[in-house]
Amino acid sequence: MDIRLDGRVALVTGGSKGLGLAIAKAFAGSGADVAIVARRPEALEQAKAGIAALGGGRVHSVAADIATADGVATAFASATAALGRIDILVNNAGVSSVGPFGSLTDAVWQADLDLKLFAAIRAARLVLPQMKERRWGRIINVLNIGAKAPRAGSAPTTVSRAAGMALTKILAGEGAPYNVLVNALLVG
Repeated sequence: MDIRLDGRVALVTGGSKGLGLAIAKAFAGSGADVAIVARRPEALEQAKAGIAALGGGRVHSVAADIATADGVATAFASATAALGRIDILVNNAGVSSVGPFGSLTDAVWQADLDLKLFAAIRAARLVLPQMKERRWGRIINVLNIGAKAPRAGSAPTTVSRAAGMALTKILAGEGAPYNVLVNALLVG
């Protein structure tokens, strides 16, 4: 099946390596313009070159820490300035942070929630108004199977991912009347 995304613009967080890079390459290969966001400029430039080599649409990279409100705002502003709008948002940034519950400090909990949950909340808050206005948009929240079936010793990641699943369901219900589809991809 050949799915074309010509004329669409995708923003992928955590887009410099791994699953995020693979998603960005798939979008570019389908004709979409792609903006990738990550913290390290060197990795971003290498990823950008790899995506551009596929010969799809325009590719833009943004070095930003989306665990912060300023980082999300910077990524959104830079991507929209370069590519005009965001049609597809992929909230993919994250690392596996796990440990026994009793050993997790407030700082560990906060860092995980900032990177995985609050980044998705802030990015969705920025893209939703324009998606609703155009009556077309897609938001994909990359989670993991721990969101549904957490195991012992898997906090804080499974907790933040479960919250991401709840966020996905809320946004899906609110976006549906505007043809904004919101889904979760559970890795694992």
